[in-house]
Amino acid sequence: MHICVLGQGYVGLPLALQAAEAGSIVTGYEPDRNRCERLAAGSSYIEDIDSTRLQDVLRSGAYTPTSDPKDLKGFDVAVITVPTPLTDRAPDLSCVREAGRTLARWLEPGATVVLESTTHPGTTRDVLVPLLEEGSGLIAGRDFHVGFSPERIDPGNTLWRLENTPKIVAGLTEACLRRVKAFYDSVTDVTVPASGLEEAELAKVFENTYRHVNIALVNELSRMAHTLGVDVWHTLELAATKPFGFTKFLPGPGVGGHCLPIDPVYLSHHVKTQHGQTFRLVELAQDINESQPDYVVRRLQDALSRRFRRSVHGARILALGAAYKPGTSDARQSPAIQVIDRLRAMGADVTVVDPYLTEGGRRDIPFAAAGNGTSVADFDAVLLLTQHGEFDLTQLAAEAAYVLDTRGVMTRAQHIERL
Repeated sequence: MHICVLGQGYVGLPLALQAAEAGSIVTGYEPDRNRCERLAAGSSYIEDIDSTRLQDVLRSGAYTPTSDPKDLKGFDVAVITVPTPLTDRAPDLSCVREAGRTLARWLEPGATVVLESTTHPGTTRDVLVPLLEEGSGLIAGRDFHVGFSPERIDPGNTLWRLENTPKIVAGLTEACLRRVKAFYDSVTDVTVPASGLEEAELAKVFENTYRHVNIALVNELSRMAHTLGVDVWHTLELAATKPFGFTKFLPGPGVGGHCLPIDPVYLSHHVKTQHGQTFRLVELAQDINESQPDYVVRRLQDALSRRFRRSVHGARILALGAAYKPGTSDARQSPAIQVIDRLRAMGADVTVVDPYLTEGGRRDIPFAAAGNGTSVADFDAVLLLTQHGEFDLTQLAAEAAYVLDTRGVMTRAQHIERL
C-alpha cells in the first residue's frame, strides 16, 4: 500500500515512520526543502524521533521524503498533517487548503484522504471535500474516500505514543469510515470510530478546550490564594485526594505549544462568525491564560521591591527554561518566552538556560551554557519557568538569593516562593 503523509512535522513524521515500519511504502511530503534534505540525510529534527530510527527506515526503502508533489502520484491513502495556526487571532486554514489542492491533482478512484490537522467542526466536509472534488473531477464518498482522525501527539511523552494512544477515526460515509479505520488499525493499537466527521473534529478541539479552561481556573485560583495568603499548591494536593469527581490541574506561567493557545480559538471563532454566538467560557479562559505571563512578571517585580528595594530595571535575572513543557525543546507559544520578553522590555538583564534549546532556536535570547563560570549566586533572582529534569533544584535552593518557582516543584523556604 502506498501511503502519503503531507507535512513531516511532529505529527506527520512519526505517522510516516510508523506506517513504513508496519509494511507500507510511504512518501513523506515536506514542502520545506531544507527539512526534506535533512530527512533524506537521516537527520531527525523531531525530538521524539531518533535519527537512528529514521536512518533504519530510509535504508529499508519503505520511506522516502520529498518536496516534489509529483511523488504523490498513485497513493492509496494520503494523510494531511499540516499546521493550522492563528493569523491575526483568526483560524488560518491556508495549509489545509493548499494540501487539498495538491492532493486533488493526483487523486485516483478508490483512494482515501484523511485530515489530521486540528480544526473546527465542518472543515473536512465543507473545506477539504470541495477542493478534492473540484481538482480531481471525482465525487467524495462515491469515487474516493474521505475521513478525519485527530492527532493526539504529546511531544516529549514517552508513555503515550502514536501507536498506543487510542485513535479517533471518522468517515464521510460508512464505506469511508471502514477504509480510514483499516489504515489506522495497521499503525495503532486501538481505533475509536466516530459517528460523523463533525463529532470527531469537535472531540479534538474539546479535549484541548477542557485542559485550557481548567488551567485557567487554577491560574486564577492561584492569584486569589496568594491574595488571601493561602498555599494553593497544598490546597490542590488536598483536593486531589478525592477519588471521584476531581481532576488535578496545576498553575503555571501560562499555556504553550500548538494546541492550548490555539485550538480553543478555532472553536470559539467558528461559533461566533458562523452562528453569532459567544463561547464565553473559552474566551474568559483565553483572557486569564494570556495574562498569566504578566502576573508572573508582577510577582517578580513585587518580590524584588519588597526584598531588595530594587526594581526590575537593571536586575540580573536567571530564567530557567524556555520550552513550554519539560523534557522537550518545543518552544511554540511558550509562556516562558513571553515572560522573558516582558522582563527584557522592562530593562532587566535576563540570562536564559534551557538544556533543550540552542541559540539557533531563538536568536534574540542569549542562552547560557551550564558550567560557563557564572554562579546562581551572581543573580538577583531566579525564575523557574520550565521544570526540566536537568536542573539541580537542591543546588538552586542552596545558592540562589531568591527564587520564584512558577511550577510548584521546589520546597518553600524564606527565599523561595511559589507562584
